[in-house]
Amino acid sequence: MQTLATAEGRADPYPLYERLRAAGPVLPLGEGFAVVTGYAEADQVLRGAGFRVTDEAALDGSLPGWRSVASWRWLSRTMLWRNAPDHTRLRRLAGSAFTPRRVAALRADVTALAEGLIAPLAAAGEPADFMDAVAYPLPVSVICALLGVPDADRDWFRPRAHDLTLALEVFAGDPDELARADAASDELGEYFVELLARRQREPGDDMISDLLAAGAAGEAGGAELVAHLVLLLIAGFETTTNLLGNGLAVLLDQPEHAARLRARPELVDAYVEEMLRYDPPVQVTSRYAAQDAELAGVAVPAGTELLVVLAAAGRDPRRFAEPHRFLPERAGVPSLSFGAGPHYCLGAPLARLEAQLAFPLLLDRLPGLRAAGPATRRDRLGFRGYTHLPVTP
Repeated sequence: MQTLATAEGRADPYPLYERLRAAGPVLPLGEGFAVVTGYAEADQVLRGAGFRVTDEAALDGSLPGWRSVASWRWLSRTMLWRNAPDHTRLRRLAGSAFTPRRVAALRADVTALAEGLIAPLAAAGEPADFMDAVAYPLPVSVICALLGVPDADRDWFRPRAHDLTLALEVFAGDPDELARADAASDELGEYFVELLARRQREPGDDMISDLLAAGAAGEAGGAELVAHLVLLLIAGFETTTNLLGNGLAVLLDQPEHAARLRARPELVDAYVEEMLRYDPPVQVTSRYAAQDAELAGVAVPAGTELLVVLAAAGRDPRRFAEPHRFLPERAGVPSLSFGAGPHYCLGAPLARLEAQLAFPLLLDRLPGLRAAGPATRRDRLGFRGYTHLPVTP
């Protein structure tokens, strides 16, 4: 665990996950803390009513003074750090935007956006950074269009979203990083306060206008609605950006899989599911035991904080044969990359759709696609992805 807190450990955490799992699928580490690496045990924690996300009450008991951190105050207003009934109420606010029907209706728009981003790469025929050219602009364009964020503001969000997610990292606590997260939460909050006021005066065909028309500002409360919108924006592209980058990195590293998917694009659903299992965009999440429990024969007293390592669960040999190999033919075995239970990722259908459309287009339009130099990983454990992924089309 100490090594995972270092840049060297985060660069390739999978051997460290295996060392943790070798000690058991549920590993107590000191009083009041345990690490979950087993698939069945992680699934039980994520779905079980006796395990809850960290909320204000839990923070008050374990981290007095947490309200002095602006970004943590922001998180406490979102459904990420809320349990029922508040979580149910806030989740319902966004639910209509991510129904299977509404997501399916976006297929043509997402395809057009992806083609518009890939075409310049094909025309130029020169090395480019995939993260800048496709992996960031595609999902941010989609979520901004859904929310009603003007096109001109989309690039403004990238550094602020990057900084705000520092508050979500497992080992969050570095004063400089939290200061960056605090500044980002303030700036993003101010932005959405202004955008809400603008949409009240000039409604559009977007989620913000729909929420205002439905009285969400009154139902959720002003600060709560602003925090909700910031979360939707960040969650709407951060994980998908990482999924696109991590997935392409696998195809570049294993060109036989790129060739197979290029020849048989109908296999893309299976490929995307295996990408999510093999190197998930979100590696960890957390819960705490609301009551005494037992996991894999290990006593978990009430109040125990549980670090659930989703990436390790995805490589549990008890659940996945040859877990360290990228094998799309294992399709049908669900991963936990989008979580499970009441906090299952609302945007999972949209993230899947964007990846399912983007990869066949990339491989078809860029038949010579290959790596153009060393890639650079983000120094993160929670949000695992790339900052730079150079490719030659």
